[in-house]
Amino acid sequence: MIPRYSRPQMAALWSQESKFRLWFEIEAHICDALAALGTIPQKAADAIRKKGSAARFDENRIAEIEAVTKHDVIAFLTHLGEFVGEDARFIHLGLTSSDILDTGFNLQLMRAADILLDDLDRLLAVLKKRAYEHKNTLTIGRSHGIHAEPTSFGLKLAFAYAEFARCRQRLQAARQEISTCALSGAVGTFANIDPYVETYVAKALGMRPEPISTQIIPRDRYAVFFTCLAIIASCMERLAIEIRHLQRTEVQEAEEYFAAGQKGSSAMPHKRNPVLSENLTGLARVIRAAALPAMENIALWHERDISHSSVERFIAPDTTITLDFALDRLTGLIENLLVYPHNMQKNIDRLHGLIYSQRILLALTQTGLSREEAYRLVQRNAMKTWQSGKDFQAELLADKDIRKILTEKEIKALFDIAWHSRNVDIIFRRVFGA
Repeated sequence: MIPRYSRPQMAALWSQESKFRLWFEIEAHICDALAALGTIPQKAADAIRKKGSAARFDENRIAEIEAVTKHDVIAFLTHLGEFVGEDARFIHLGLTSSDILDTGFNLQLMRAADILLDDLDRLLAVLKKRAYEHKNTLTIGRSHGIHAEPTSFGLKLAFAYAEFARCRQRLQAARQEISTCALSGAVGTFANIDPYVETYVAKALGMRPEPISTQIIPRDRYAVFFTCLAIIASCMERLAIEIRHLQRTEVQEAEEYFAAGQKGSSAMPHKRNPVLSENLTGLARVIRAAALPAMENIALWHERDISHSSVERFIAPDTTITLDFALDRLTGLIENLLVYPHNMQKNIDRLHGLIYSQRILLALTQTGLSREEAYRLVQRNAMKTWQSGKDFQAELLADKDIRKILTEKEIKALFDIAWHSRNVDIIFRRVFGA
């Protein structure tokens, strides 16, 4: 992933240094388990941990060895042996490369998930704060991009909060999904390694033993994980698109913060563009692109092949690093979002009262009029307002057929915007709790 869309903590997790350190930790725990079984001397296990912990793994040296061996894990083990010395013969006993690769990979994904969960917590806190701030800020709701009925801007943000709260639950479950450890040896039969070792190491690393592995951890687990990230990205994009629409000149109900010295266009000095939201839309596409290859990785040959390996080397760092960056960007965007209630009111008034058409329709049906006839009467006057720009309430008051059924006072009472926000408190309690 390019540095422009990276943050240090997540990027460091996917560095070669981090990977090699995790591989060593797994091998050291394995040696501890083998020593507990009496398979290797405790003195050797202690020496391996001490020397390996003090080692500074040289990426260039490992690459040099791999250029000859054509095998990354063997290259690492060879380099580790250069530090450990004679006791290196006790390292990796009864194991296969995938035991280290997959267990290490899962550790990286677990730690990446922890960072993303923290990102979501910060986003949720900001969404909740801004939702309460604008709980009663009335705005127009839109369906198909067309004015529908009034809602509140707080409800828009509460909707996003609920969506990202579900995302957090899914990510927590996805983290659990990939928190497994596989140390079962070639083709997963434990022929040359005691199952106790897997149980011991899993506990030491905060993982669970994979119930059954075929030399590799089943790839459906990763499909769940990367699909979860894709869903988070889509929810992120939904909110970003909402902001982009609200910032349009013709709407101007909300706007990204525009800093002093910021420039929107190289040609037009007046421009204030929703660049952060547009950027998030683009990054969401990149993150979602990982879901399909992760699913295609499920179907491998027999007990294993390595067609999944190259895919995961791309999608794991790219998606987690990008999503970490994007969630942080979205949090800052919402925290600093400029909201314009005056423009919201102007847009509410823009259709000259048409947004109350449903209330008129329902009132007519409550007098005994059929819904079809009531709809015809209301739509007849609504279309006049669309075409002439005249006041909808005035059109209704001038309609003799409607006036036979509803009084002037009754009609005017139906144009009360407060009616549309009377249950906001109930919705907020459902979303945020008491």
